[in-house]
Amino acid sequence: MADYDYDLLVIGSGPAGQRAAIQAAKLNRRVAVVERKSIIGGVCINTGTIPSKTLREAVLHLSGYREHSLYGASYTVKQNITMADLLYRTDHVIQHELDIVRHQLQRNRVELVSAEASFVDANTVRLKYVDGRGWRDVSAAHVVIATGTRATKSDRIPFDGKRVFISDDLLELDHLPRTLTVVGAGVIGLEYASIFAALGVRVTIIDKRRRLLPFVDAEIIDSLTYHFNQQRSILRLGEEVNRIEPVIDEHGDRVKIHLVSGKQIVTEMALYSIGRTGATRALNIEAAGLQSDERGLLKVNGHYQTSVPNIYAVGDVIGFPSLASTSMEQGRLAACHAFGIPTQSSPELFPYGIYTIPEISTVGRSEEELTEQGIPYEVGKAQYREIARGQIIGDHTGLLKLI
Repeated sequence: MADYDYDLLVIGSGPAGQRAAIQAAKLNRRVAVVERKSIIGGVCINTGTIPSKTLREAVLHLSGYREHSLYGASYTVKQNITMADLLYRTDHVIQHELDIVRHQLQRNRVELVSAEASFVDANTVRLKYVDGRGWRDVSAAHVVIATGTRATKSDRIPFDGKRVFISDDLLELDHLPRTLTVVGAGVIGLEYASIFAALGVRVTIIDKRRRLLPFVDAEIIDSLTYHFNQQRSILRLGEEVNRIEPVIDEHGDRVKIHLVSGKQIVTEMALYSIGRTGATRALNIEAAGLQSDERGLLKVNGHYQTSVPNIYAVGDVIGFPSLASTSMEQGRLAACHAFGIPTQSSPELFPYGIYTIPEISTVGRSEEELTEQGIPYEVGKAQYREIARGQIIGDHTGLLKLI
């Protein structure tokens, strides 16, 4: 490895890239992280996981949601909640997390390079500096691709960032809508749908699938669906959007959504959340002997190696489950494998956390999966409302299910 500039070069500074870099640094390897944006942390800190979870917590607090079972649905901590109220906490948390990540990389002696990376070959990466200082080629024994994803857009949708927007635009909204339609009932879409519903926004959810989150136990999803209905949310499952058009009339600026079935939905704002595309377009992965699928995602084996053995891919760029917690462990495992360090982690037992309101956590196989595989099982369930803590804090909706 002495023939290379770095033992490990990580492209992307999100959770997966951070953990890969820090793990390699703790093994006394020469490590660099390349980030093409002016700020580190990737989507997780800047527009995704951290902002959405902080926004959720702000909503739960200001709306008094957790106390509704004790004091009634009209109880709130603050009347007339604004976007400024919600973003105040979000901005603070983002800045704190950015400082934490930068300090972690510094104290582990990980070099941070602000540049756009592209492959020259499997061991050589061209770094084009974001400050305009030109470019240089660096070599690495191992490369970890942790570039994450970007929100999938359609050329047929009139995005303006205000009335019709993607999740990355949420932090730029200037006011809360009265009505919101979420197109796409994936994890991100459902999280934001439940956040706005808790604020009293009338939410409509549209998805081509006839069931929410198919990878989660059906009984748990039935409970989530029930809570959406209790929040006056409308679920249009098994429906597909034909087109979206802006509408300006005496009622103000609105959006009209035309469904393939012929239905029309008029809403103040529309969140388009039909999935995410791997951020691999600018990497010139073909020069390294790699190819992505139609969604820009990379295929890996059980050790997170791509088809080129010295190149690994981790995090959202390899697809499901695309969660920060699982991405961190993937990055750590990839770095360990690259340098021959044995691990005992079981990826099939990674926990999934879904921060809808109420939130969902799951680990292992569901009843449906066990039934399909012909594996006998027993089920035990406990209701949160049956224990004193549930009564004390006013939470009657919790459920524990053990299989």
